[in-house]
Amino acid sequence: MARDGRERRTERLRPGGSAAPLSEAYDTALLDLDGVVYFAGGAAIPHAVEALGAARERGMRLAYVTNNALRTPDAVAAHLTELGVAADPGDVVTSAQAVARLVAEDVPAGSRVLVVGGEGLRVALRERGLVPVESADDEPVAVVQGYGGPDMAWGRFAEAAYAIGRGVPWYASNTDLTIPGARGIGPGNGAAVEVVRIATGGRVEPEVAGKPQPPMHRETVLRTGARRPLVVGDRLDTDIEGAFHGGVDSLLVLTGVTDAATLLAAVPEHRPTYVAADLRGLLQGQPEVVSESDGGVRCGGWRASAAGDALVLEGAEGSDVLDGLRALCGAAWASAGSGACGLDAGKALARLGL
Repeated sequence: MARDGRERRTERLRPGGSAAPLSEAYDTALLDLDGVVYFAGGAAIPHAVEALGAARERGMRLAYVTNNALRTPDAVAAHLTELGVAADPGDVVTSAQAVARLVAEDVPAGSRVLVVGGEGLRVALRERGLVPVESADDEPVAVVQGYGGPDMAWGRFAEAAYAIGRGVPWYASNTDLTIPGARGIGPGNGAAVEVVRIATGGRVEPEVAGKPQPPMHRETVLRTGARRPLVVGDRLDTDIEGAFHGGVDSLLVLTGVTDAATLLAAVPEHRPTYVAADLRGLLQGQPEVVSESDGGVRCGGWRASAAGDALVLEGAEGSDVLDGLRALCGAAWASAGSGACGLDAGKALARLGL
């Protein structure tokens, strides 16, 4: 059985273990997209399509959860289908939907909302019975800001600043400072939020819906009906932290932005329950990570410990590399407690080829 997550709201001192494949231990996978299912350019990550198909065949529900408020669920589902992943619009949950629910809970149906963002945000607001408008002079009762793509006109930020300056409440789909693209890393909605914050003198903060904030997790659970969800992502500060705040387990895959050294230095809210190389981890169990009385940590054929200012790794030739990383996580996190591990892990990771 999967671990019960007793450590999830305090200090996670080691990765969890599950005798059953994760696709059987959890009823729903809440999957990030960029760096998990596909690369920034849109091509599928190796093994992702096959692993997702196998998990679905085993009865696991798959929901695709994204902080990108630009694309509609229809567009995201169409992209996944092109890659070979069976997906309907109802399988997609966006930060636009999460922030639209927040606004709809605060204002009457039919209210005008100033939109600073793309089509995904407009569609989500209309679904909630709200009326998107373009100008601060249209008498909006709320301002909603989401990623609008690289060609967002500067004047859109000015309209938001005018309305907020008049006392209109401000909402943001997410505050990711960057967003990956085919040509590299570009400014995300968080950078645009900073523009509006500066223009308004820093006197007002937006109410934020996207990962890692709780509204995104709530929206996903409401839409999927998940009873035992597993968050799957590649980012510690959005996916894994979002799972922490939602009180659910998480799987970090190493196909995106997080590398092994960053994982070892993670603070408690950024420590995943499980670690896998890619989405094939959904189809497998996870070995137990066992703490020993002398402070060492074992996983599979590996033993990790803290010695002086460094992490030390011992293991048999041919042992699973990921088990070695899990053992190192246990040693690093236990040493750090509620902080970030500052021990040198260079030699230990080099032994794993990571």
